[in-house]
Amino acid sequence: MSSPPTPQEMARIHAAAFLQSRPWSTEEFTSLLESPLSYACGDRRCFALVRVIADEAELLTIATDPEFQCQGLARRLMQDWQTLGQSRGAKTCFLEVAEDNCAAIALYLAEGFATCGRRSGYYARRNAAAVDAIVMQKELP
Repeated sequence: MSSPPTPQEMARIHAAAFLQSRPWSTEEFTSLLESPLSYACGDRRCFALVRVIADEAELLTIATDPEFQCQGLARRLMQDWQTLGQSRGAKTCFLEVAEDNCAAIALYLAEGFATCGRRSGYYARRNAAAVDAIVMQKELP
């Protein structure tokens, strides 16, 4: 993939990909990217935003523009962000996913992540009850 998208592009992709919840703003992406602990990878079709603290990499969000879904972009990006995290000292990866996001859960399981916890009512939904977050982790080789 080419260079990561700008915070404005990230906000646009995030809003298009996450219709059931509040999308992140340009300002939120900008703020996260100002930290030396955070990095983005991907391009204008699909991106991941990650933070590495000590020996842990946390996937903060991953989003694919709906026009480009089901093309393997997120799968390739999963490998990219983990490799970059490992180069920054990460030994373990973590992420949270809404329990109703079946496509993402399938991707994470296929990438070797396993459930390690749950956060009750973590994700607010528009005009619906909040859903739990499933916390997943993976040890890096």
